[in-house]
Amino acid sequence: MRAIFLSIILTLIFGFPARANYSIIVVANTENRELQLNRQQVRNLFMGGALPYNLEAIALPPENQTRVLFNTKVVGLTESRIQSYWAQMRFTGRKKEPKEIGTEQAILNYIKANPGTVGYLPGGISIPDELTVLYSTP
Repeated sequence: MRAIFLSIILTLIFGFPARANYSIIVVANTENRELQLNRQQVRNLFMGGALPYNLEAIALPPENQTRVLFNTKVVGLTESRIQSYWAQMRFTGRKKEPKEIGTEQAILNYIKANPGTVGYLPGGISIPDELTVLYSTP
């Protein structure tokens, strides 16, 4: 009964069914098909940290539910904390936040057309063969 109630609440609040196995995948357009990143490296990439790879992070807009899941499962921060962080980085001129693209399909199209770009998508989405899955949440 509690699980049903939780599922209904999450569906009403977030607009998607509550699924414990809802995963996130991080994909890239990279020549290195063997490249894999761990959670901390993905977090660093999307939060402007240093990585030994020349990759450009692409993000979904704040109101997108895939972004909410990515922030929760990978970055480990709320949207408001992330926005506060980027406001500080913009003010000091130290780091540049990821470019935002409107939808999951637009992210896929952008990554396919731009070598060196990386984005996150919901697990289960069909990934074109030319893209590399760098990371996926359990």
